[in-house]
Amino acid sequence: MADKTNQLLFSDFPPVSTKEWMDKITVDLKGADFERKLVWRTNEGFNVRPFYRSEDLESLNYLESLPGEFPYVRGNKASDNKWLVRQDILVDDVTKANAKALDILTKGVDALCFCFEEESLISSENIEALLKNILSEKVEINFETKHGNKKLVEALVAAMEKVNRDLNAVQGSINYDAIGDLTVKGKVCSSVEKALDYTKEIIDAAKAMPQFKSVGVNAKHFNNAGATVVQELAFALSMGNEYLAQLTERGLSINEVASNLKFNFGVGGNYFMEIAKLRAARLLWSKIVEEYKPTGKEVCKMHIHSETSAWNKTVFDPNVNMLRTQTEAMSATLGGAQSLTVQPFDMYYKESDTFSERIARNQQLLLKEESHFDKIVDPAAGSYYIENLTDSIANEAWKLFLELEEKGGYLVALKEGFVQELVKQSADKRRKAVATRRENLLGTNQFPNINEQIMANIEAAKLEKEAVSSEGCEVEPIVLFRGAEEFEAMRLATEKAAKRPKVFMLTYGNLAMRLARSQFSGNFFGCAGYEIIDNLGFETVEEGVKAAKAAGADIVVLCSSDAEYAEAAPVAFELLGDTPLVVAGAPACADELKAKGITNFVNVRSNVLETLKGFNELLNI
Repeated sequence: MADKTNQLLFSDFPPVSTKEWMDKITVDLKGADFERKLVWRTNEGFNVRPFYRSEDLESLNYLESLPGEFPYVRGNKASDNKWLVRQDILVDDVTKANAKALDILTKGVDALCFCFEEESLISSENIEALLKNILSEKVEINFETKHGNKKLVEALVAAMEKVNRDLNAVQGSINYDAIGDLTVKGKVCSSVEKALDYTKEIIDAAKAMPQFKSVGVNAKHFNNAGATVVQELAFALSMGNEYLAQLTERGLSINEVASNLKFNFGVGGNYFMEIAKLRAARLLWSKIVEEYKPTGKEVCKMHIHSETSAWNKTVFDPNVNMLRTQTEAMSATLGGAQSLTVQPFDMYYKESDTFSERIARNQQLLLKEESHFDKIVDPAAGSYYIENLTDSIANEAWKLFLELEEKGGYLVALKEGFVQELVKQSADKRRKAVATRRENLLGTNQFPNINEQIMANIEAAKLEKEAVSSEGCEVEPIVLFRGAEEFEAMRLATEKAAKRPKVFMLTYGNLAMRLARSQFSGNFFGCAGYEIIDNLGFETVEEGVKAAKAAGADIVVLCSSDAEYAEAAPVAFELLGDTPLVVAGAPACADELKAKGITNFVNVRSNVLETLKGFNELLNI
């Protein structure tokens, strides 16, 4: 028997050229335009084709690099894809915070972030108590505080020295980001120049801990303001480059500055795009740092922490948030993040509890222990699709980065309002996409659970947005928001109303059309929290109107075929009197019906949010 072990797989099949594929697709499209039908124009400004082939990789010049090699597009490490599982802990009592830290360290966490609300709690004694029995050589220790960042670093060094810890082995970071604060607050505690001077002082204070990152670059703010993937990346690079320029001018070496930066990216629900974003980020950042002529290539690595996005999370049907964060966690880890925070699914409407925090941890542990995502370096490598996404994102982000640099850098562009305007344009586009259901938030603007009541579970303070005072602002801040907020406010108003509106489906005529349109309409009005009364069908319109009145309907939706609306709608409209009639669909006779006073129509082109707001107003909600 002949030895076939060296034969190429599928060698018996002749190769198929791209032209042959296109010819076949053209035939199958039956005259439809390929570009309009199958090519996706992304929000990021580039096209995505329906298929890619090996020839599409020929122009990519970074593919010869291995994992752990410059320009690090394939990751910072050569041997594995391990990342740190991180959880935040609010520090209002150091003893309790320490107890919680020790507890979760036994449950899969290997990176902690202690968040201080009060500067008065920051002292070397408190830091020592906070880190009692926590080995900083084994666990990454991160900190966030509104005030007293330098004081915190100094207290950490003093505490570590007191207990004879090896400062060279201390791993962690402090998320001090003066430029990020300016972006979301419009101001910093002092002037920008003094804040940058203070940034240098923090880096100097942390010099005894070479593995400690003293400055955060919070690109996640753009993610949570509705920006595109390209904008988030370009602005992150520009903010990072601003730190490189400003801090080297203040006497620090490029190696000192670059090694102290930690990039905090949000990770949204666009699965493949988010994987490619992190790969493109490392590629571009390495090129930027290289231009400063550092000593060695190691310092050109981008250190990335990812955090699941708040933008697409919802208060209603909150369990869906777990599905969202799971795919986001997959994107971040497959993209090569060094650490990841999966936010608890219920944190947007209440203080998270032990259950939701455990789920958030276990979502990462599933990826490690059951899916083995930590074993394979850069699993996206060689994917024709993801490699081309990486290249497209990198090209578009680089163009925007250069545009910012031509204006004089990130701070100048921010002061001119250029950054804010781009984010606002993207955010407005996404708001409209959510309102019209071109971007779906399951359970909120699409397929709502109409029986769900959430008020009893909500902590009111969680839904109150922190007011950003314009007093003393140097720049206009970007606006952080969740895409579901307007739908949630509308539905909560319904839930608080004295009477829950009833929407009656008057199903009549053509069986297939009436059922399809009643399902569509029930889904539509359910997004406002109305009670939906569906029906299989009525023999006559009169019979349906009678049943609607008997049910106490506040709104009646006529569900039938376009051909039947011309006669049925005027009859229903006259019989209903003051009860609003809605026609499901966009029939050819719409203008004739409008002339008779029938003005309410719902269909796939409707702005769901604005339409429902109008009905809430009509019903005095």
